Amino acid sequence: MSKIVLVAACALIDADGRVLIAERPPGKDMAGLWEFPGGKVEAGERPEETLIRELSEELGIVVREACLAPLTFASHAYPGFHLLMPLYVCRRWEGQVEARVHTNLAWVRPNKLRDYPMPPADEPLISHLTSLL
Repeated sequence: MSKIVLVAACALIDADGRVLIAERPPGKDMAGLWEFPGGKVEAGERPEETLIRELSEELGIVVREACLAPLTFASHAYPGFHLLMPLYVCRRWEGQVEARVHTNLAWVRPNKLRDYPMPPADEPLISHLTSLL
C-alpha cells in the first residue's frame, strides 16, 4: 500500500478569464512541466491554509480564504505514492503575481492549457476549467 500525499492546487483566474500555470524549476521532480500553483498540505493544515501560504511564498500574492472556491480534485497513482489534489479557483488576490520559485509563469486561456506539458495528475483538471470558463 502506497502512502497518500495531499497537495492543494489553485487555478488563479484573471479578469480576462485566463488561468495561471507555472513551470516546475530544474532540480525538482517533473522539472519543465507546467502545473497549477500550490503545494503539499502540512500536518494539521487545511488545504485552504496551504494555498494561502504557498501562493504567498511562490507568487508573492495575498489570498483570502473567502476567495478560494473548491472546484474538483485529482486522484493519481505515482510510483511510490498516491496523490490526492483538491483544485480551488481564485479570482481575487492582492499584489502582483511573480515567479519566486518557478522557472516561468504563463496566463493561458483554458482551451489552450493542453498545449503545455503537465504532470499526469494535473491533466484531468483541465476539462473542469474549460467547462467553467
